[in-house]
Amino acid sequence: RQQRFLDSSSGPSVDGSFRMSSAGVSPDRRSGRSIASKFMPTSRRAFKGLKDCAKKLIDCESLSYYLEDWILERMNSTSSDGKWSFKSPFLIDELRKLDYALEGVVFQQLLRMPCMDHVSGIAKEEEYLALEDFLLASADGLWRTFWHKNGPLPFFICCPLRAGSKFYTVEKAMSRGKIGGLCGAALMAKNGKDMQGQWDQVVEFALFKSEIGSENELGLSASTISEALFYGFHIILSRSLSKSDTCGDSVYLLVLDPKFGGVVKFGGDLSKLDLSSGNPYVSVANWMKNHAEVYVSPIDRIWNKLGNANWGDLGTLQLLLATFYSIIQWKGPPRKSIAALAADHSLRLQKRRIECRLTENGVTPIHTQLEHQNQGEIVELEDDTDSCYRKQFDRLVLEPNEVLVLEDSQGQKGFQIKDTLGNQTCSLYSAVSLDQPSELLTVHVGAHPSRLEPSWEDMSTWYQVQRQTKVLNILKQRGLSCIYIPEIIASGRVLHPGPCSKKSPGGRCDHPWCGTPVLVTLPVGEPLSSIIAQEGPLSSEEALRCCRDCLSALKSAASVNVQHGDISPENVVKVSSGAHYGGVRYHRYVLVSWGHAVLEDRDSPGMNLQFSSTHALQQGKLCPASDAESVVYLLYFLCGGSLQDMESIEAALQWRERCWARRVIQQQLGEVSALLKAFSDYVDSLCGTPYPVDYDIWLRRLNRVVGDSESLDRGKLVERNSIVLVRGEDVAESSGTSPLQ
Repeated sequence: RQQRFLDSSSGPSVDGSFRMSSAGVSPDRRSGRSIASKFMPTSRRAFKGLKDCAKKLIDCESLSYYLEDWILERMNSTSSDGKWSFKSPFLIDELRKLDYALEGVVFQQLLRMPCMDHVSGIAKEEEYLALEDFLLASADGLWRTFWHKNGPLPFFICCPLRAGSKFYTVEKAMSRGKIGGLCGAALMAKNGKDMQGQWDQVVEFALFKSEIGSENELGLSASTISEALFYGFHIILSRSLSKSDTCGDSVYLLVLDPKFGGVVKFGGDLSKLDLSSGNPYVSVANWMKNHAEVYVSPIDRIWNKLGNANWGDLGTLQLLLATFYSIIQWKGPPRKSIAALAADHSLRLQKRRIECRLTENGVTPIHTQLEHQNQGEIVELEDDTDSCYRKQFDRLVLEPNEVLVLEDSQGQKGFQIKDTLGNQTCSLYSAVSLDQPSELLTVHVGAHPSRLEPSWEDMSTWYQVQRQTKVLNILKQRGLSCIYIPEIIASGRVLHPGPCSKKSPGGRCDHPWCGTPVLVTLPVGEPLSSIIAQEGPLSSEEALRCCRDCLSALKSAASVNVQHGDISPENVVKVSSGAHYGGVRYHRYVLVSWGHAVLEDRDSPGMNLQFSSTHALQQGKLCPASDAESVVYLLYFLCGGSLQDMESIEAALQWRERCWARRVIQQQLGEVSALLKAFSDYVDSLCGTPYPVDYDIWLRRLNRVVGDSESLDRGKLVERNSIVLVRGEDVAESSGTSPLQ
């Protein structure tokens, strides 16, 4: 069973060398428990000798004096067979399989590792709290995944001052002023109700230093390795002297600093330890050189610049695999093996490929034929061979002049399709109502409920249709009406041609269109993304107008405690009103796509690496100034600012930090308008704070510099059960705002 669990395979180690063993893993792990069984002193004399050695071996630097030259010699070894060089404790294949096995597993680390060049006393406390949280999250995640999903965790975290000293929790060390003397943290096995840690209870030890790398930064320094061996020997010696049933003559040692980490695996047969020299440091050093087995991994980044652990990266996988094998030493093989969980990766990969092919081919289905199920082949069927399956995934596609009939709470309504808007896979159309054909409307066609699982593309239409319907209805119920926010005209479900056999008003029949949701809104406009692609950056006047209109929409929404949460060039449209002022046709900018709007704390905003606020990317939530920050990024882009390709949240956060620190955004906006530059400075001061944006003062300033041509269409304000009369001279300062504010 243990051999099956290890799922042996030969392959390259992390350090790039190749090695082979009968189990396909490190030679010291063939049993799945330890290098050898636990050494037990066979005589009182041997027991007393080891006990005296444990008492005298207390100075790490004295042992390092006898070990560092030997360590440097092995580290610098260039022999072709690698006989003397330190090998990595893990194979690449082992780490790859662990990575596959942990897909979807969440390690709930709550505390971040502080990133500071100069470590103060407070930062030291934060570092050890983050280290404790990291070790606990690692052990808990592995235990719940491979051993027991429920029940208490049989481990806890304690920290020693030095080898042989008492263990303290981080909180107790902080309260007693000993935090500066801690040398690391240990994952301890619980022994009944006794939470006073002993050295023979150490499952795994994490040596924590300010810096662990060597000068070339390719691996651990010699002093760090010797210090790790010092603590590793002390743990093995404590296990041998223990009366309890402790495990094995090997130990995994995590070596960490606030950025990087690696693994040292150390073990050996203590029966070969010769203490006749009288100097325990010389005896132990000779034993390590001649009889111990030492494996050293490369170091890699563990915590990113924000202090979050890179759980899926190579460095963290090494630490997790070391913790995994340490738990095996104490608790035996897991209920679920790495190989078993990693085998599910192929199934997940197959499902993802099917989804991608469905997206690429539109409605062409791909699935496994029944007669080839034993071979696991994925084949593409001809269009005419599986019409029923294909029909299930047909998307409702509308053509110009076609009439769409939908059913809502007030009855049936008909709309004639005029054109397709944008390139959003035929889900957005312009149309006119059959009752009032004089005004163009926007028709959003959602995905059939049966398609919400197979494709993320269809989930996005859920936000555009179902979720946006809910948000716009809530805004309407709360008395909000603003010309810079879409107005909901109708919402319901498509009435398809032919008979419908649904059994209830909210049910569906077998027709592929039955139950498809539709949302109709006013007005119709051209997205700013299309305008910029065709015409280039906006002029100064248009940028100011866009800023004014977006802030008006945000102020109106904020008055009823709603935030947009997904501001981008695709979600701001330019709308022509048809009215003229001084020979110039009036237009305005409308903030659309309210499907990701945040109505309450549990709602999550949309994630856009280029335009989302810093707080949204870091926390997955909005702060009061998040929408205003997104408006600043939008203006920066509209005014010709360069937005680099961002492949990750970390890259997006680094770009924001760099741009704000160097005032790149303010400089770009300052070339267009001093007012926009001042607004970006104001938003910069609010980012991440609990303070709301003062929209009134900025709308007054923007209304002074933006022309008054828009006043022709400014009778539609926020109303609450009354018609608000606005004086002509006050119109410029009340656009899109609530008179009750």
